[in-house]
Amino acid sequence: MSASHSATHKEAPYYYVPAMSGHPVRMALALLATGVGAAGWVNGVPYAKWLVLAGLLAGVVVLYYWFGDAIAESESGLNSKRIDASYRWGMSWFIFSEVMFFAGFFGALWYVRTITTPWLGDIDHRLMLWPDFQAQWPNFGPAGVVEAFQTVGPFWLPTINTALLLTSGVTLTISHHALREDHRGKAIFWLAATVILGFLFVGCQAYEYIHAYRDLNLKFNSGAYGSLFYMLTGFHGFHVIMGATMLTVILVRLLRGHFRPDHHFGFEGAAWYWHFVDVVWLGLYLFIYWF
Repeated sequence: MSASHSATHKEAPYYYVPAMSGHPVRMALALLATGVGAAGWVNGVPYAKWLVLAGLLAGVVVLYYWFGDAIAESESGLNSKRIDASYRWGMSWFIFSEVMFFAGFFGALWYVRTITTPWLGDIDHRLMLWPDFQAQWPNFGPAGVVEAFQTVGPFWLPTINTALLLTSGVTLTISHHALREDHRGKAIFWLAATVILGFLFVGCQAYEYIHAYRDLNLKFNSGAYGSLFYMLTGFHGFHVIMGATMLTVILVRLLRGHFRPDHHFGFEGAAWYWHFVDVVWLGLYLFIYWF
């Protein structure tokens, strides 16, 4: 994850090409096991969930050693500015793919609310399909197919979570500037604060899910609203977990003396990802909880 250089501060004059590695094959097998297990799990195949667990654990182990090799290459001074540029382009395209991923779900939310719901509520569809359908958002489907539920408002947990994420963006920026100024202790402190805020967000969201399911009767099958609510907030929560995990790894590396003020793309890449997660949450906060 890093294009930082070794303690010698020497830059490799070439484009480093790693030796042959078995990591891609091992990761492919782990993903295959996870996919096959997931397909079996939803179809009631015995022991399929254990195959999913085994595949996920294998994937984590492969990533640990794979990133460990990349970090060792970086810290031994094998990477040059060309490698640094490759890391930056790679991370940029990865974040762009995530932007399009969430754009698909936001697009689905817009389409259901703005086009499908009014369309199904016009006179022709009400006469021919569902006379009792109410063209309002959220709705309970035709003829009460969906159990009654309550929506999740912006107060107070979503607003608290917004404050947590926005604050974490500030603490991360302070940490980044401290690293650039070679104030390692300050960088470590503010990065640790960022990680804590990130996992606090996850805890609050878990509590919100319990409240929504138990007290509001809001479930994944609660019509389009329920499915989109859990898909958007759930995937975002997963991204927060991944981002906080990345920042935890960066924190450990800082504690071990990695990174320099002028070479620390591992830190920057994780920070890009975290700021992207912050921006996505602002969209969710507005269009899920307020509008």
